[in-house]
Amino acid sequence: MTLPAPRPGQAPGRELAEPGFWQAPPAHRLAAFARLRALESPVFVPEGTGHWALVRHAHVQEASRLPKVFASAPGVTTPEPARWVRALFGDSMVNLDGPDHAQLRKIVQRAFTPRLLAAAEADIHAVAARIVDDVLAGEPDEFVSAVASRLPLEVICNMMGIPEHFRPEIADRVNHASENIGVERGLAARLRMPGRGLRALARMQRMVAGIGRERRKNPADDLISALVCANVDGQALGARQLGAFFSLLMVAGVETTRNAITHGLALLTDNPSQRDLLLSDFEAYADGAVDEMIRHSTPIIQFRRTVAAEHTLGGREFRPGDKVVLYYASANRDEAVFPDPDAFDITRSPNPHLGFGGGGPHFCLGAHLARVEMKALFRELLTRPVGLRAVGLPDLAGSNFDNRVRSLKFAFERP
Repeated sequence: MTLPAPRPGQAPGRELAEPGFWQAPPAHRLAAFARLRALESPVFVPEGTGHWALVRHAHVQEASRLPKVFASAPGVTTPEPARWVRALFGDSMVNLDGPDHAQLRKIVQRAFTPRLLAAAEADIHAVAARIVDDVLAGEPDEFVSAVASRLPLEVICNMMGIPEHFRPEIADRVNHASENIGVERGLAARLRMPGRGLRALARMQRMVAGIGRERRKNPADDLISALVCANVDGQALGARQLGAFFSLLMVAGVETTRNAITHGLALLTDNPSQRDLLLSDFEAYADGAVDEMIRHSTPIIQFRRTVAAEHTLGGREFRPGDKVVLYYASANRDEAVFPDPDAFDITRSPNPHLGFGGGGPHFCLGAHLARVEMKALFRELLTRPVGLRAVGLPDLAGSNFDNRVRSLKFAFERP
């Protein structure tokens, strides 16, 4: 791979601060990250107040596992959430540290009972089959809306116990809340879109808070009931905590899984030998295929951390108040960990990708369900007696936060 050189006089890493970089072809961005990984220590990116870029697998993993040094508070997104936004909507679990994070995560984990998880897995297989039945009957040509978005949205709504009549509005609110995260826009759009996204979040949170109040009075066999009626050290989720968790589950759980699924179809289309291998023994290769789809596409590109204590990492001394960004998209192509990292290889083993985070207390709670969803859907898509393939390239959002696909055309190849 030929690595692109910076412009004359441009410091290494500076291009990561330029909007055009994130709208460039993926190969250009990956080559730039490869160049940064070859440097002796993390570089400074002059984006906003600036941050240090952690691009190696080992560095991202170390920072992830030292939450007392690399803190998630006051926020993991770029830019960090404003104080008034946090006060109004409450802190999401991803933005909390220490006892606050541990207590909230304990309540949520306790709610995911074996019975609830078993029911969710059975539901995943039923939903995947129904979606593919609908696709074969209607033969739509756009994959994100017809397939990839439907599965995680329906599964999460079923698991949470969201009534059917709320779901179309929730789907619309999720799109409004996330459509411009990490995407560079003109001044007018920057002034208008945050309000649109926050209004979408506010409506979702009001909706789920109302359901939570009803479930406290009349519990059902669903996740909202388990969360609001939990008794972990005498605590359950309050209205704001429930709303923040639901928003996280919707925006993170739906968006990341739908993007991994969409990239997965494109990867199988672009790599027919890997598709044939998967079809030769789906059960033997499916788990590896799902993890390789996640590694190769890396649905979340980066998360931010704030340095809370002096620490040396990669030959660089970090001091309290410094900002660092964990670039999972780079770590998942680290040549020191993944031989031939740009290849899509469903037999890759081991595959210690960081698509669900680098470990530590913030490792993704939904990792298991996401894997089950992807495996169930691709089993239905690939083992029916029709050929299904992507047509053209995915329409990427050009976000510096997530590897979001706006749309992907697809077609059938019937025998």
